Amino acid sequence: MDSLQKGWFSEFSPLWPGVSLSLQVEEVLHSEQSEYQKINVLKTKEFGTALILDGVIQCTEFDEFSYSEMIAFLPLCSHPDPKSVLIVGGGDGGVVREVLKHPSVESAYLVEIDARVMEVSRQYLPNMAVGLNHPRLKVHVGDGFKFMQNHEKEFDVIITDSSDPVGPAESLFQASYFDLMSRALKPGGIVCSQAGTLWYSLPCVSSTLQHCRSVFSSTAYAAASVPTYPSGQIGFVLGSLNKDTNFQTPLRIFSPSELETMKLRYYSKEIHSAAFTLPSFAREALSKVS
Repeated sequence: MDSLQKGWFSEFSPLWPGVSLSLQVEEVLHSEQSEYQKINVLKTKEFGTALILDGVIQCTEFDEFSYSEMIAFLPLCSHPDPKSVLIVGGGDGGVVREVLKHPSVESAYLVEIDARVMEVSRQYLPNMAVGLNHPRLKVHVGDGFKFMQNHEKEFDVIITDSSDPVGPAESLFQASYFDLMSRALKPGGIVCSQAGTLWYSLPCVSSTLQHCRSVFSSTAYAAASVPTYPSGQIGFVLGSLNKDTNFQTPLRIFSPSELETMKLRYYSKEIHSAAFTLPSFAREALSKVS
């Protein structure tokens, strides 16, 4: 089925059969087939500019801040002193933008396999791609899996801003990937990975959490609201090498003035803690994960 017709873009995926989110399109700003994927940039009526990769919505101007802030600050504020951060994926720059707002972060690496995503984002999503130009950021174009094989005990926090677990991103949801991340972390390090929605892919959430628990001493799943993601909800699996990590209680709490200065529109200490409070059906299902 053609995902773009009669002025509407519709997202279809085998991960949520029978369900589709549609956005009214005013203009196709960009379309190309890169070495790795189909890249579309659409001007939508209600959500502003949208980045679409292989027919799947990656971000929109309207709501990207909720995802970018949460995947960054949940792990950063759970670590006592995060100085070195690795971001795998996230070529649009949104997560990098948020990571480098944290007062403790001294350096960040971004590993993005598709350079064209970064170039297109710089052109059409400058408010996100501003993070790509930060002086404390080092960018590596290549495979995140291979990158980490050459880095051991180097990072305080590793954030995986991946697409859904189909195609090239499937390996980022396996136990071997979590093991590789653990080796690249400094003692007491923390990981945070995009982990899908409770509503449409609970089995995938459970398996990803299981892989994380097979490697890390402390683990948790947190949820955030993002209207243009499947079911309007997205989740994150977090893991820590420190068995005493309590993800629900942030170690770094920003004052109201800091939140304003950092231009945080979604994340706060209250949202941090609430993100780990799950509905009964999800809590019951994830409690069975060993």
